[in-house]
Amino acid sequence: MKAQFSEHIKKKKSLLKKLIADLSEEFEYVSVLATDVKGKRYEKDFSTSGISDIMIFERGYVARVYNGLCYSEYSFDVFDEENYDEVKKGVIETAKNEVNQLSDYNVPITKYPLVEEDELNERAEYEAGGGELAPQKIMDEMTGIIEEAKGYSELLVNASIRYEDTFVSKAFYSSKKELEQAYAFSTAMIICFVMREGKLKYAYDTSSARETATTFGQVKEKYKKTIDTAIEMLDASPVEPGEYDVICDPDVAGLIAHEAFGHGVEMDMFVKNRAKGAEYMNKYVASEVTRMHDGATSAVDVASYLFDDEGTQGGDTLIIDNGILKAGISDLLSAMQLGTKPTGNGRRESFERKAYARMTNTFFAPGKDKLDEMIGSIKYGYLLEKYDSGMEDPKNWGIQCMISRGREIKEGKLTGKVVGPILLSGYVPDILKSISMVSDTQLETAGSGYCGKGYKEFVKTSIGGTYLKAKARLG
Repeated sequence: MKAQFSEHIKKKKSLLKKLIADLSEEFEYVSVLATDVKGKRYEKDFSTSGISDIMIFERGYVARVYNGLCYSEYSFDVFDEENYDEVKKGVIETAKNEVNQLSDYNVPITKYPLVEEDELNERAEYEAGGGELAPQKIMDEMTGIIEEAKGYSELLVNASIRYEDTFVSKAFYSSKKELEQAYAFSTAMIICFVMREGKLKYAYDTSSARETATTFGQVKEKYKKTIDTAIEMLDASPVEPGEYDVICDPDVAGLIAHEAFGHGVEMDMFVKNRAKGAEYMNKYVASEVTRMHDGATSAVDVASYLFDDEGTQGGDTLIIDNGILKAGISDLLSAMQLGTKPTGNGRRESFERKAYARMTNTFFAPGKDKLDEMIGSIKYGYLLEKYDSGMEDPKNWGIQCMISRGREIKEGKLTGKVVGPILLSGYVPDILKSISMVSDTQLETAGSGYCGKGYKEFVKTSIGGTYLKAKARLG
């Protein structure tokens, strides 16, 4: 079945177009983004359960107008015939007040050019998978999985399952554009905690898909392996700090892509002179076997869409091509300021927030090497699996990645010894230039969580890749 476009937005469409026509008498550029996003989050563990709205639940609008200097925005969540004049007045007054305030500040003001748009009319309703599952069925299934997990190992002291399904409808209207899209996605996570002789460890696994229901079914397939991995961690030892040959699984590779050249090439940071990546455009920043992408159409996952929140069509940006930094990712306004083409990465946390240059599906592209040959090439090192968290410094290009575990490799073979948790850190070009092999395995992406711009402005992203061999500092 296909995702159904919002009936609510359909009913407001003619009134929104009237608003654009009326505001166009005052302003040279007018656009409106309409959003209707719904979904539920389901959680269950040994002792609690709950159902709540998803984090990105929203219904509202944001109007953007060109005020002669830059762009003013006005957001609203109630829009009908009764408050039409109030909304129209709010847009006009906001724009005029901002111009007056900017003039009063007596500081240099960067003037933006007028948006140039082509005529475009597109509508997409993507496959939605199994549709919206009945809440009671989900909770019953979760309870069944938890009970099975209890019987699988006496070391298990808790297991937590989280499932979310999300239904997105967005429309972008201007004098030249009429864009509408409807899509759905789901995410799931299982975390298992085990204890032995007072020692507590955990392991987790996740799933994400551009359809509903699929990921929930995968939880049942993964719980035994997750418990087994947690039990392995009971015998894990700390890694001895140092530099090692490592193989990063697709999950860890994706985290490095996200932290190193996701945030590092968000081009609004170029405008603010806060990203070192701007100094390396068209230069080698990685080894020649390295290729990295970002884009709403680069992969099919939670961050795939027809158009972004500024009405720019989603695309596929080749960020690193055979080691050379070729492009960044941008929102519309940053691209205008930099004189580049927008890449379709202008995204808002909600209609109440501004659009920033944000990642979508970010990953290292598959290579030509066989995984067993990669392992066989390592005299001493680790196979790194799963990440816990990461952070980056775009200005100085340092990254820190918390990795769940590493599997020891000696003389080209896995020994069975496990270490963890692990801190991977370093200077981005040093890490990426050390990549010597990239596996030819199938591209894997995952998007179970949210990405923040610093500490806020959360949006859905997916990350991934295949297996990478590199050198890294571990501690």
